[in-house]
Amino acid sequence: MAHRTARSPESPESAKTPKVPKTPEAPKAAGTAPADTAPGSPGARRPRVHRAWWVALAAALTIVVAGAFTTLSGVLVTPLHSAFGWSRATIGVAVSVNMVLYGLTAPFAAALMDRFGIRRTALAALAVVAAGALLTTVMTAPWQFTLFWGLLVGLGSGAMAMTFAATVTQRWFVRGRGLVTGILTAAGVFGQFVFLPVLSWLTERHGWRPALVSVALAALILLPLVRLLLRDHPADGGLKPYGGTEFVPRPAPAPGAARRTVRVLLDTARTGPFWLLAGVFAVCGASTNGIMWSHFTPAAHDHGMAATTASSLLALIGICNVAGTVGSGWLTDRCDPRRLLAGYFVLRGFSLVLLPMLMAATPGLSLVLFAVFFGLLDVATVPPVIALCRELYGADSAIVFGWINAAHQLGAGLMAGLGGVIRDTFGTYDPVWVASGALCAMAALLALVIRGRPVAGPDNYAEEPCNPSGVT
Repeated sequence: MAHRTARSPESPESAKTPKVPKTPEAPKAAGTAPADTAPGSPGARRPRVHRAWWVALAAALTIVVAGAFTTLSGVLVTPLHSAFGWSRATIGVAVSVNMVLYGLTAPFAAALMDRFGIRRTALAALAVVAAGALLTTVMTAPWQFTLFWGLLVGLGSGAMAMTFAATVTQRWFVRGRGLVTGILTAAGVFGQFVFLPVLSWLTERHGWRPALVSVALAALILLPLVRLLLRDHPADGGLKPYGGTEFVPRPAPAPGAARRTVRVLLDTARTGPFWLLAGVFAVCGASTNGIMWSHFTPAAHDHGMAATTASSLLALIGICNVAGTVGSGWLTDRCDPRRLLAGYFVLRGFSLVLLPMLMAATPGLSLVLFAVFFGLLDVATVPPVIALCRELYGADSAIVFGWINAAHQLGAGLMAGLGGVIRDTFGTYDPVWVASGALCAMAALLALVIRGRPVAGPDNYAEEPCNPSGVT
């Protein structure tokens, strides 16, 4: 009996003060602490702000910095062409390597997070991108640009890509997963586009090297904050996932990250939905990263537009991305993600076909409206694709999404390389925009035929329905 009294949440307060009105809160406090909470864990006390939101904040900041790295490629094309005399096709090779590795790293990074933890993987990725950017400032040959920017920055930024967001939401959230996925995806877009005017201004006024040093310093400054806020699993603090009804013990570290990643690929490659999702997302990468990040600024420059002005339009796209992606996450919690994807691609393709007619030295209202419209659709595809991966592939969904994201980056890399070749051959980017619009129409059709039997697993918090009716 004495032992029971010591464990009671009220006994310490009763010893200090005779006040007994706290008794009605006893069931609430007891309900907060799960039965299988580790001894000494703070599970009996409910924090005002769930720890999941602090983890999401740290993840968002990490994704913002990674996004700044991924979008800088477009700013570097013209300065490197002028400084070294390299052709756009040569520069496009390094950019393509960066984008392809950005995608190929993602599924292995998801498995590494299961093996070594989210925090260690994020810290290592930040260090790698900082090193790659700093080494790029001292390069003298194209192969060095491919090695430092293509390989190192591609690997590091890929580890902090959308699979990072998918893993965080998978572990820490049950309620409102689509919304949080949209917020974290919007963070990446924020980093990709909103910092572009500043980086372009630095490049024009002080050269391309200070811009690289700036993003490298941002990654290094973020290291201690990520170490402080980011945590691997709710069970580390004796907590349930946000919105969860049951305590989920932390799974044992999964050895053989590379082997598991390949095994998941081999298993899911036998299913039709995997290839449909991969095809849809490859078109998504080709029609966004592949052309907008790498070739919009040079294409606008061909029409007499200043690089800073073009980057400001990309920044406007990024600002609208935040609203579009968060809104898409909200819709994904309530609507059929297949229909959402189809609608997004139809509208995106229509806008890309119109773009060549809108380009001018001075952006008019029509080009500004294009930036707003395209921004709302640009990354809106991510929450529905993650939701379909979670619905169809259960506990392995983060790794599956990593492989699908690799297809996204493969499409982006191919379009980035082909865009430079087409520009060198025809002297214009117009064929690239029209071809991208046609690809979007094909992707809309593919999205509508994605079907499969849902797979549930313990790590997927299967008690939560795929499309919850409410979001907090």
